[in-house]
Order: sequence, then C-alpha cells, then structure tokens
Amino acid sequence: MATSVKEAIVGTVGKGIGLVADFNRGRMKAELDHPFLSGIHRPMEEELTLTELDVEGQIPAALDGSYMRTGPNPFAPDPAGYHWFTGDGMVHAIRLQGGKALAYRNRWVRSRSVAALGGPEAAPGPRRGQGDNVNTNVAAVAGRPLVMVEAGSYPVRLDHELGAQEYTNFDGSLDGAFSAHPHLDPATGENHAIVYDASNPNELRHVVVDAAGKVRRELAIPVINGPSVHDCALTARYVLVFDLPVTFSMKALLGGFRFPYRWNREHCARVGLLPREGSADDIVWCDVDPCYVFHVSNAFDREDGAVVVDVCAYETMFDGGMKGPNGKNLGLERWTIDPAAGTVERRTIDATPQEFPRPDERLFGLPYRHAWSVALPESEVAGFMGASCLIAHDLVAGTRTVRDFGKGRLPGEFVFVPRAEDAPESEGWLMGLVIDGTTETTELVILDAQDFSGPAVATVHLPHRIPPGFHGNWIPA
Repeated sequence: MATSVKEAIVGTVGKGIGLVADFNRGRMKAELDHPFLSGIHRPMEEELTLTELDVEGQIPAALDGSYMRTGPNPFAPDPAGYHWFTGDGMVHAIRLQGGKALAYRNRWVRSRSVAALGGPEAAPGPRRGQGDNVNTNVAAVAGRPLVMVEAGSYPVRLDHELGAQEYTNFDGSLDGAFSAHPHLDPATGENHAIVYDASNPNELRHVVVDAAGKVRRELAIPVINGPSVHDCALTARYVLVFDLPVTFSMKALLGGFRFPYRWNREHCARVGLLPREGSADDIVWCDVDPCYVFHVSNAFDREDGAVVVDVCAYETMFDGGMKGPNGKNLGLERWTIDPAAGTVERRTIDATPQEFPRPDERLFGLPYRHAWSVALPESEVAGFMGASCLIAHDLVAGTRTVRDFGKGRLPGEFVFVPRAEDAPESEGWLMGLVIDGTTETTELVILDAQDFSGPAVATVHLPHRIPPGFHGNWIPA
C-alpha cells in the first residue's frame, strides 16, 4: 500500500541513512517461508493472456468492461525486510462483454525498479523521485483505468488490455504525491483524496481531481510525526481526515524495514472535518480513542450537524512484526462525530473481524443502507487472510448475512456494480476474486446483491492462483 518509501525518504534526508538501512537489512535472516512470499501469497512468475475461459452460469449481458484488481507481486522476491505493502505491483484484468468472458491478462506495473531487475521495459511518463512502485488500487478516474499507490509515486494509466501503461501527474497538474483511495463524488464527477508523502512528514494534502482529469485543488494540511493516512471519506459538507497513531519510524527505517511505519503511542488520534472548499485553518479536529483505520465504508451528514462514518477499526496496527498488517481487528464500527463538541462516539455494528468494506458507491457521501465486507480470521494469522466468508450488512435493519465459500476458498474484496445508473440501492451485482487454496485456482464470482446467499449468477474459472491483493473495481468499457 505504499510506494518505495525508503527511496522517497532517503532522497530527502541523504544517502547515509540509506546505507545504514541497507547494511542492517543485509544482516537480517532471510526467511524461506516468509508468510507474504509463500503459500497462498507466493508470487506469480509470469505474465499470461488467456482467451479460452471456462464460465459457469450466465454473465449478465449488461456487463461491458473489465474487472481489474491489483496487489503486490515481487518480480525478484527478497525476504530480507520485505513487507507485503511494498511488493512490485501487478494488475489482473478479466474482460467481459456480450455475456462472455473474452480474456484474462496479468501484467506487472512497468516500473523502473522492475525493469532494473530484468523485467519488462519501464513505462513512459513522469516520475516523482526515485521510487515508482505502484501496487494498491486500480479504478476509473476521469473515465480512465488508473493504478494508484500512496505516499510517493505518481499513478499509472492503463487500457483495458493492459497493453499500454503510462505514468501520469494528471498532465502536469499534480505537484505532490497521490493516494491509493481517491473517492468519486457522484454529484460532481470529481475525485477527492487525502494524501501523505513519505518524504514530508509534516504535511498532508487534500487533492481534488476534476471530471476532466486535472487537479484543481491541492491543499496543504500541517501535521506532525508523519502519519500514514490510507483512506478518507466524503460527506456533502466535509472531507474526513484520519490522523491516527501509525506514523513514520526512523528506527524502523534504519533497521532495514522497507515499510517504516509503526504504532506510535505518543501520537494523538483524531479525525478532522475539512470543509470541502475550506482551508487548513477551517478543519474541526475531534479526538478519538487510539485506534487505526485502513478503510472506510461510507460517511454522511446528519440533519443535526453531526457526521456519521462507518469504518473497519483496529485496536493497534504495526505494533509487532513488520511483515504485514497486524493488530486486533475490532470489526465494523459507526463513528458519530460532533463538530460542536469536538467528540467522536464509537459504536460497534458488527464485532466480527472484517476488512475491505464497500457500499453502493452511487451513494458515497450520502445516507445509505447496504455494505459488503470480507471476513478475517477470528485471531491473527501470519498471512493476514484466512476466513472464507463475505458479509452483507443491512445498516437500517441492523442485520447481516454471511456467505461462506467453503474450506480453503478465500474471497477478496467484492465490489458492487448497479444494474443501471438509476437502479435502486443494492439492485445489481457483486463481483470479486475467490482463491481456492486446495486446487491453486481462482474464480471471478458474480453474485446477485439482492440474493446474496443464492447461487452465483456466473463464475469465471481461471486455471491458476492469483495471490491475495488489495483492491479491485469494475471499470466499464
């Protein structure tokens, strides 16, 4: 979920820091069974184009586009100091059209770092500093597929065939870093993001990309300690800024760790309400009990002036091993933020450990009813993933439905796709990848969102295992 953090920071503070980090990394004992380089996480070793895909059921004819998902897939894995969030990016795409699955493709993001290791030739386009690894999210921004990462590198533009890649700073309109989680405002067509930069620990930025694909706002927000801000949220009035106690650690960097962010007990946990066109001085900061949030489901304004946001929360994060995410997952929570009192009230919606919550994103920033998330193991496991369930939440009725894919079958993030732009909330399909760890195969599963427990609408079978990744989206043609 981060670009080459070490390179970004070393470029700012000097090569001496990098030499110390490299020395200490060299002293680390390399693990042959590193949990994020072995088993279900073992990287793919080649790029494929498959056109004869086995389909079970009937793919809806209305689906014309590509399901794309990205994640880390190291080109030349080095276990020493490796962190799941820093692996070389790889994009997977399944093209659907006319009720058929036309093709599957996977391609490494054409970074200079992969090219230097003997991989494919680096893609053209501007770079920001030394690190150009992009591995966290792929979504349509201003109508174009875009692969994104936080903390440093510019994103990468794609086509549906993954044949053309180009690094972009939005045609010269982006000055600083970008985010893995820009959020589309359905009312304006703009994308909003809260951005942090590994090389500048004293600043966040509110970045707005307009509907034409140009950055129209890049507001600096002063902070301390270099917080890692993975996601944000929108309401009709505000952009929510999560300044939580995972911050840059020089000790971790010097120790040779490639993702040098750790739990910081001295850092005040707070949520900022930034008026959408306001200045940094206009932010209303509200303290919250120490915790960490990777992902937001949705947020909205209440008539009484309060702000509601639903999140998957952790008691701590990166407070132990430095190979991937760790810490007790507290489930899905609803936070009610009172800007007048400066308080945040936390209420548990569902205490089941879970991640990757997704709503019907036509309602992003507005009151909503339905959300879908991925269950996590009840206790921490070395490779983070491990549960076989999806969870459907009815937030108005206060109920949930669980779909179990069976032993050894691991679903990733599922995204909602409406049947039509004017269809009611949750009328449409859910789609995502399910890995079968027993057969070493993968499926793209399409569900009827209103018949969550019923038979799959369609299943596209892939004859190989796609390692667990981060984020995927449906990108219309």
